[in-house]
Amino acid sequence: MTGGFPRPVISLPHAFALLVLVALSGCSLFRPYQTPAPIVEATVAVSAPENLASGPEAASAPEPASAPQPPEPKPAPKKPHLTIIRRPKPVPPPPVPASAPVAPTPAPLVQTHTLERGTFRTLLDSEVQKPDGKVVGRAVDMVAGPGGKPQEVVVNLQGFMGVGDRKADFPWSAVRINTQAKTPAITLALTPAQLQIPDRPKAGAPQPGTSEASPTRLPLLDADVERANGAKVGRVVDVLIGGGADPLAVVLDVSGTLEKRRTIAADWSALHFVTKNNALEAQLEMSDQQIDASPAYANDQPVRAVSPAAAGPAAPAAPAAPARGAQ
Repeated sequence: MTGGFPRPVISLPHAFALLVLVALSGCSLFRPYQTPAPIVEATVAVSAPENLASGPEAASAPEPASAPQPPEPKPAPKKPHLTIIRRPKPVPPPPVPASAPVAPTPAPLVQTHTLERGTFRTLLDSEVQKPDGKVVGRAVDMVAGPGGKPQEVVVNLQGFMGVGDRKADFPWSAVRINTQAKTPAITLALTPAQLQIPDRPKAGAPQPGTSEASPTRLPLLDADVERANGAKVGRVVDVLIGGGADPLAVVLDVSGTLEKRRTIAADWSALHFVTKNNALEAQLEMSDQQIDASPAYANDQPVRAVSPAAAGPAAPAAPAAPARGAQ
């Protein structure tokens, strides 16, 4: 067919080369746009030519070597910080006023006299023997006369197997005391005639040693000891006798009605023997406070015989305190 526009003819090699060019041009489209660097005109300064005819420069003198610097001192180590705890000061006690009177030392209520064991014997139930050493009975009482002087010893004479026992009075002048333990305490220094066992008293007749107190006789065992005003102090339960057959003290039962039994030893010299109501009686001026202050009597301990303390001189009066506010 003829006529119209002519049709270009492209060969295959040319088409492949065209595609490659298109691809390369497309890759440049994805690059970021970069601002072109400004054009700076460089100005070169031309220095004047140096004077070539000038002589060489003199060399500078070498600098002197500097002295070696001492080493820097090491800083001292820091001390640990100690926390100071301040304790409150104790509050001082209030001062004692100079005008306060000094309390006097209280006087003792009783005086004591120590009796060592082995220097005395007890009267009640002590064995009584004859000079030949034969035991004839046991002491059960002592009879005191005016002024408290011992008059008689009452002995319970032994019978056969306890049958026929009876009491007999012997003069105190015949009593000898043995202070050694585990021996008969009393020896009767009498003649054989005087040591004859008395006949049994007839029925209804008063037996020796059982008579009541009279103006001249006072059986001590179970006798009440009172004060001068009639108040009871205690009851005699025993008598302590020294080696010279002299009474040293009496043992008093001072227990109350509802209290535990308590005994004390009262010094013989503290007793007063007076006739009252037509009978001889023993008195002891000791208050309840003095009795409470007396040491207790014990069979296995040294005895402390008590007596009322002598009244000392009156204590001087304390100086009067100055009036409050006085200068």
